Amino acid sequence: MLRNREIRIFLLTMCAISTVAVVISALISPVATMLVFITSALLIGCSLIFTRWRYREIEKLSSYLRRISGGDYSLDVRDNYEGELSILKNDIYKVTIMLSEQSSILQQDKIQLTNAISDISHQLKTPLTSMMVMADLLNNSQLPVAKRTEFTHNIRIQLERIEWLVSSLLKLSKIDAGTAQFKKEPIMLEKLIQKALEPVLIPMDIKEQAISITGEATVSFLGDLNWTREALLNIFKNCVEHTGEGGVITVSFSENALYTEIIIADNGKGIRKEDLPYIFKRFYKGKNASEDSVGIGLAMAHSIITSQNGVIDVKSGKDQGTEFHIKFYKRVI
Repeated sequence: MLRNREIRIFLLTMCAISTVAVVISALISPVATMLVFITSALLIGCSLIFTRWRYREIEKLSSYLRRISGGDYSLDVRDNYEGELSILKNDIYKVTIMLSEQSSILQQDKIQLTNAISDISHQLKTPLTSMMVMADLLNNSQLPVAKRTEFTHNIRIQLERIEWLVSSLLKLSKIDAGTAQFKKEPIMLEKLIQKALEPVLIPMDIKEQAISITGEATVSFLGDLNWTREALLNIFKNCVEHTGEGGVITVSFSENALYTEIIIADNGKGIRKEDLPYIFKRFYKGKNASEDSVGIGLAMAHSIITSQNGVIDVKSGKDQGTEFHIKFYKRVI
């Protein structure tokens, strides 16, 4: 404590004042001298005791901070007394809670990253293994032309699948990192739906599926045309995949003072009740999913919609079809 320069100056100042007071009181009377001396000694002693107590409290706080820096967030130094040290303790506790929450979030992010890498490697392992096998077979000079053509076609399909998967993961990582730039432009729903349907028209034609679109031409919302088209396209792909031949996909849209709503429904085999809570989870594949399904399309649709002040819900049941309800709110909720 006495190594502190401020404490030494404080003590020297008090001693100097006490000395002057004792000298002056000596000119008055011996009794006054003794009274001033005792009073000065008590004041200096009380000051030293109080200063020592404060030093001990500061040492405790320093020890507490060292334990925090070591990752121990379980300590609680709060008290219910008034004073600057109590205020400091409470502020340190608040910072401790904040650091604890941030540490928990970082740990969850690490777990999610590890799981994502594991899922990605699993998704890439199957097509890569298949291509390696077919590439080895193509090295056989005696391989029939028909088989060579078949293997080459299959390799191209697997490469396209990998390209789509990598592209989708890059888009999702952009959204997760907050680096995706979503525009705020007026989008006409009729135009948006037509653009989103274009890539699935041929598969629908092959399966002889019908499409029904209802809604006023003036319905619109503020958002990003390309990103929202990507979201709806993934939903349409899901509907086409799970709807049988001759099935019907219906799209309706409307708006009111609060939100713009899009309802996409099919009369396919539906989604099992136990799968419904997880269909927007990345890499989740329901029991009715096809073998080629990756489980990333609906997760991307969910991320894109929610990033534009929207929500998406689904209603479905086994052999009862599926309805996707999308709402883009006109004000932040």
